[in-house]
Amino acid sequence: MSPRSQQREGQRQLMNGTTKSKDPGGNFPGNPVNIATDTVAGFGDEWTRFDQTSIGDAEIRALFEAYFWIFPWQNLPSNPTGFDLGCGSGRWAKQVAPRVGHLHCIDASAEALAVAKRNLDNQKNCEFHHASVDAIPLPDNSMDFGFSLGVLHHVPDTLGGIRSCVTKLKPGAPFLLYLYYAFDNRPFWFRCLWRASDALRKVVSRLPHGLRYLVSQVFALTVYYPLARSALILEKCGIAIRNFPLYYYRNLSFYVMRTDALDRFGTRLEQRFTRKQMREMMVEAGLEDIVFSDKAPYWCAVGIKSR
Repeated sequence: MSPRSQQREGQRQLMNGTTKSKDPGGNFPGNPVNIATDTVAGFGDEWTRFDQTSIGDAEIRALFEAYFWIFPWQNLPSNPTGFDLGCGSGRWAKQVAPRVGHLHCIDASAEALAVAKRNLDNQKNCEFHHASVDAIPLPDNSMDFGFSLGVLHHVPDTLGGIRSCVTKLKPGAPFLLYLYYAFDNRPFWFRCLWRASDALRKVVSRLPHGLRYLVSQVFALTVYYPLARSALILEKCGIAIRNFPLYYYRNLSFYVMRTDALDRFGTRLEQRFTRKQMREMMVEAGLEDIVFSDKAPYWCAVGIKSR
């Protein structure tokens, strides 16, 4: 499916009411439409349950570097100002804030934003905004950098969301983006396995929050943990594990697996993109000099706003 087809599908869902529901987190300024409020409510519940304070410093730094190793820190001006779109618990903002002058933390979930405020209480250069991606309360062409990790595949119009972010950047400013991949670098059987799990997600994500949490934790214990640790054993035996399901978690804590199991199976709106589709969207949104990470998680890329 092309980026425009993805966009049309998201808009169709929005018009049909499949991604629009009662606002769980209060009214948003600007009457936004590029928002899936049921999904926002789910993430509010997720970050309240998993505020990320139980992750060790070394593990969170390793997770951070998996995304940010391609980010051009060296090209930022002195004391730069930027934004984290979809800050969630503030786990990435906590790593970025000490490196920059000012950081705007933006999230559509009031519950998630409350968690981020607690986690970033000692970061005095962070400013918090309860807003959706199509109502970012920042001046156009004003930001020295921006990033959005694991967020814009959860809105109806992903391309529109990328455009909204790029609009806030100064010409020449970098934007780091992570979107769920469409398993385009995996074999056919792997994609079939995902389709089966996605059918399960569509059922679980419609359960009440308490039940979807419970089911996700059973998956974490009976699926994530055994497969991840099996991948670790196979790797130590010298066996290639690149296409082994959930190998990415082989060195990660059970807490991360529990968080991601709820993230994966508890989220109603999820879109996935090939590397080609993601590049096309970034270019159409006004980014150039795009660089993709060649490491998991896929796909993560950074682009520069056209000058």
